[in-house]
Amino acid sequence: MHHNRVLADAVLVLHGLIVLFNIGALPVIWIGYFRKWRFVRNPYFRWAHLLLLGFVVIETICGFSCPLTLLEDALRVAGGESAGQPGGFVARWLERLIFWDAPAAVFIAAYGLFFALVVFTFFRVKPDPLRNAN
Repeated sequence: MHHNRVLADAVLVLHGLIVLFNIGALPVIWIGYFRKWRFVRNPYFRWAHLLLLGFVVIETICGFSCPLTLLEDALRVAGGESAGQPGGFVARWLERLIFWDAPAAVFIAAYGLFFALVVFTFFRVKPDPLRNAN
């Protein structure tokens, strides 16, 4: 069904935005630190960044597929496409940008190193403490 293909493309776009957030937040935090941007110390922003990247590292080490990838593939199959084969022009380019073909060890090393930088940044450019609403 056609709506499954649209949903699969939407999941791919969401996936791309999460990848962009995961990669882009680190330089933004450091630029914001030096420029004294308050939002880079927002605890929700910082914890989301740390936890998302931690999840990516854990799933990569364990050899699990990303839940968004599994959802996208299921929607593509339900829409009459092959899993991992987006149909539209934009979807194909997003797929090429997000998914690379390399041995698992390359991804484990790259994600682990990047996560180490994020953890270092988390403690060097500390987020503001979470505040109780009461």
